[in-house]
Amino acid sequence: MEKRIALFGTSADPPTIGHKKILEELSHVYDFTISYVSNNPQKKHKEDISIRSHLLKTLIEDLDNPNILFNQSISSQWAIESIVNCKKIYKSDNLDFVIGSDLLKDIFCWKNFEKIIKEVNFFIILRQGYPVESNTLKMLENHKVKFKIATIKIPNISSSNFRLCADYSNLPTSLIDIVKKNNLYISTKLV
Repeated sequence: MEKRIALFGTSADPPTIGHKKILEELSHVYDFTISYVSNNPQKKHKEDISIRSHLLKTLIEDLDNPNILFNQSISSQWAIESIVNCKKIYKSDNLDFVIGSDLLKDIFCWKNFEKIIKEVNFFIILRQGYPVESNTLKMLENHKVKFKIATIKIPNISSSNFRLCADYSNLPTSLIDIVKKNNLYISTKLV
């Protein structure tokens, strides 16, 4: 039987304990979870992709779980390219694309959306404050999108919230020293 793979691309600006929890939970559901950092064309990123990928790689190495893999070579700002790259590298068509409910409405505008929905199922992680609304469910149904809504409970933490508050308790322990020593995510606001 073909291995079940979760493909979890993220901006990880920075990776938080929410990302850590998602990775841990996905490893209980899937044979392999493949993660990478990408530049979301809809977002302005605080740190460069090389820094963010180093942070995510460090987090994944710290998890020390052979079923959670970091593979930056899959990364593309376009989901379809990451999906095709992953299928080619891991020789699997049994792929679920992990997405937060906060980004779900955006998928209908994604480049090559019609091709994406033929290539993968979506695994939707519910984020607090971002319920999957009935009109979105109707759109998913109308487009014949294959999806599952996760029952995973994740902390109500976001990278953008960390950037605003710099509350280091929201970062995985393995990343705190790296962020502090390299003066990452320091606010540029004048006080």
